[in-house]
Amino acid sequence: MRVIARLRARADTAYQNDYHHKLRGRLWSALEGTEYESAHDTNDPPGFAFSNPFPPRDMAEGDERTLIVSAPEEGLLSAVTTDLQENPELNVGEMPFTVEDLSAISPDVGEPGSGGTIETGTGLLVRIPPWRCEDYGIDNSGEEALYWRPEHTVEPLREQLTSNLDKKHGLFGPDYLPGPSETDGDLFEGFELLKTFAVPLQVTTDQTLTYVLSKWRFGYTVRDDDHRRHLNLALDCGLGERNALGLGFCNLVEKRDPYGEPAPEVHG
Repeated sequence: MRVIARLRARADTAYQNDYHHKLRGRLWSALEGTEYESAHDTNDPPGFAFSNPFPPRDMAEGDERTLIVSAPEEGLLSAVTTDLQENPELNVGEMPFTVEDLSAISPDVGEPGSGGTIETGTGLLVRIPPWRCEDYGIDNSGEEALYWRPEHTVEPLREQLTSNLDKKHGLFGPDYLPGPSETDGDLFEGFELLKTFAVPLQVTTDQTLTYVLSKWRFGYTVRDDDHRRHLNLALDCGLGERNALGLGFCNLVEKRDPYGEPAPEVHG
């Protein structure tokens, strides 16, 4: 599930690529006093992800932008929606917006046999734990996790994405149904790397870290109802780590029905 916020710029302003910390703060403030607030103080995935205000370019007063917030729990999105309705002034650092419209959508990868493409709308953070490096043939003499890079090949990325989604399934999925690693087959069947890049991100008020991120286009064919559920969970929670900073937000950009025909329900 996701909420789409249509924004209007209140002043001429340069686009801020370091929007993550400020926008995260606004979303957590929307969850204050709700049952979702407690996730703020844990190391668990937060149960939401969000896009950048897009398109990402400098603005003149009156220009339109869009923000999308996704989550598997309707109550969390309701809390965010209520906050944006009651407080439509949305300041993301030095970018001042007014929320002019809100709508809800529920993208679905499709019934078994359907196929399509999921694209990371924001940078994807994948780290390889030091105790797994030897398994992947990666040289790591330190005790810190390594950021995934193209030379590490797709295998560790595939496994770390699945492991991360397992954790999200444990938190937000039905406990009587299998998680991604408990089923046969991979989450995705196609991995197209679009780019890798390093970016400094403010993770706390007084700490900035430089992350190595990547952007991807993932191809899929839905095997069964469990696989469908896992892919939809990725759309709701985001992929990889640091989703509360807006990393790993995903869009369904192409969808085909079981007969290979284009399906209309795509929300990019």
